Amino acid sequence: MMQKIEFPSSLAAEILNHAQQDPRVEVCGLIGGGDSQALSCYPIDNIAEDPVSVFFMDPQQQIQAMRMMRENDETLFGIYHSHPHSPAIPSPKDIEEASYPDAFYFVVSLNTKDVPEMNVFTIHDKQVTPVELIIVEA
Repeated sequence: MMQKIEFPSSLAAEILNHAQQDPRVEVCGLIGGGDSQALSCYPIDNIAEDPVSVFFMDPQQQIQAMRMMRENDETLFGIYHSHPHSPAIPSPKDIEEASYPDAFYFVVSLNTKDVPEMNVFTIHDKQVTPVELIIVEA
């Protein structure tokens, strides 16, 4: 049976807006949560040499986001990034570099006609499993 998560529409909008702010490059960030619920979004600068096709989170901002999560009694719920020109599925590099087996991986594709697409996955030992995303009003 496919795992499901409920995700607040306000956070989904925040992530989609972040992806659309600079549609030429991959944007990225962390999602904080608690009690199996997503609570906060922490956008982080992509400092990759080729941000069009890969993301590398600014380490200082990542540390700051994790600190803010702890201060807010949150844990790492998910990691998100966008694909400007490819589908909303993890790339081979995304799978290779996935190092948080308890986190959900959110991938936004801007390679769609009108509305960006967002899909969610778990990645354990390089095995990618789709997760059903249910957007709810918070």
